[in-house]
Amino acid sequence: MGQSAGEGSDHAMTNLSMLPLDRSRFDEAAARHLLTRAGFGGTSDQVQALAKMGLNDAVGYLVEYEKVPEIPVARTDFNSDIRRPLTAAEREMVVLARRSNDEAALEAIQRMRNERDGQDRTQIREMQKWWLKRMIETGRPLEEKMTLFWHGHFATGYRTVEDSYHMFLQNGLFRSHATGNFADLVLRILRDPAMLKYLDNDESRRGRPNENLARELMELFVLGEGHAYTEQDIKEGARALTGYTFTDDTFTFNESGHDDGEKTILGQRGNWDGDDFARIILSRKESSEFICGKLYRFFVNDAPGMPTKSIEPVIKALASELRKKQYDLKSVLTMLFKSQHFYDEDNRGSSIKSPVQLTVQTIRELGVPPRDLSTLNSATDLMGQALFQPPNVKGWDTGRTWINTSTLFVRQNLAVYLITGKRPDVFDWDESLAQWPTAVLEAAVARRAAATKSSESDALLDVVLATSASPDRRAQFKSFTQTLGGDLTGDRLVSALCLLTAVPEFQLC
Repeated sequence: MGQSAGEGSDHAMTNLSMLPLDRSRFDEAAARHLLTRAGFGGTSDQVQALAKMGLNDAVGYLVEYEKVPEIPVARTDFNSDIRRPLTAAEREMVVLARRSNDEAALEAIQRMRNERDGQDRTQIREMQKWWLKRMIETGRPLEEKMTLFWHGHFATGYRTVEDSYHMFLQNGLFRSHATGNFADLVLRILRDPAMLKYLDNDESRRGRPNENLARELMELFVLGEGHAYTEQDIKEGARALTGYTFTDDTFTFNESGHDDGEKTILGQRGNWDGDDFARIILSRKESSEFICGKLYRFFVNDAPGMPTKSIEPVIKALASELRKKQYDLKSVLTMLFKSQHFYDEDNRGSSIKSPVQLTVQTIRELGVPPRDLSTLNSATDLMGQALFQPPNVKGWDTGRTWINTSTLFVRQNLAVYLITGKRPDVFDWDESLAQWPTAVLEAAVARRAAATKSSESDALLDVVLATSASPDRRAQFKSFTQTLGGDLTGDRLVSALCLLTAVPEFQLC
């Protein structure tokens, strides 16, 4: 993948300063880096417009996204009744059928369950398309990027939850708190039906506490593995969370199932409930440093071993800001996106695009049509990132884990499909699918070539790749484009892009 993405523990930063970048250095390259990391990239015209805003206004535009019109989301966008509880009459029918061993009635009940299973699986596929479409079309890229971040952080999978509407509600929770208050989001995740089901807390009762949610709250969500807590703290936290359950689509506190005895968590003794448990662990300094470390890997650099010990001053500065602002994330993100460190050359092109990032960024940057959303979701699944289905409670492993011999093949096929409309598994092909308005990209290449007094091939490399191509790569690409026999426009541009998206540098952002 190149040196930028693979240095790991030896990765030396030339600038650890969290002071704002000098305004004179916020050029188009810096604006593009910001738009890619704080969102999913954009056209050269959008990058140019962001650069003209200047550093402060550009960061403000992305972070203070509430000023930008949103794509509306309503609770009625999807069917909430597929997995609804049985009515009293239906429950009575089930009981009677079982008592009388009425096979016809029992078969009818099973058919109804199978139909609902099918409807729910269909709905989760529609939700995958709906969310991917939002990421492609949004005018608030940071909102969707942070929604994706929380989905990987508070990882919850549909195959365990088995309720698509609960996954939809959780997605809305992440979006409404995307850049809000982390402590508030933690408290709300304890009331989220999808999370309560996923980690079995819906069945946690006094005398039979389930430790899953308490363990992951400390280990994966707030403090980090092995930080500040013991196994006894987990057990006491599980007691505090007893009775936290849900009815249909709504959180329910089952008071009779709650353990109201005295508990000791991280040295603090009291009759704690789940909210108290969350507040106790959030009060620890480790919590701010843990979440800022996760944000660092997501937005700045996810090379192996990152963040390294040498990056600790950056993490501590972000964590200090987070504590000072009482866990408000906007101020932390603003500080990060303005910092000299964020724009350090070692952090540009240092991250491997996730499957979702690769898909959405290719569409938003090149201006290609999204083609078929079902095909795109199938591709992201094959590449290792199915929306609403993280592999486990730890979420997705990132960085180099995205790349192997099979996923690299899919990544290239996906890019070619988006650029040409041709799927690798379809022989009959409608050539009209290849047609898309290339004029915007052509103009960007021409502008870059004129500004740098370079060839079209060099300009296209600079416009499309996140890192500067090596002299050998430039020579190879120029040699290919010369065989196309003309300016890089129309079909010739499409052919050049098919080759360009196959180079390793295209996988970086």
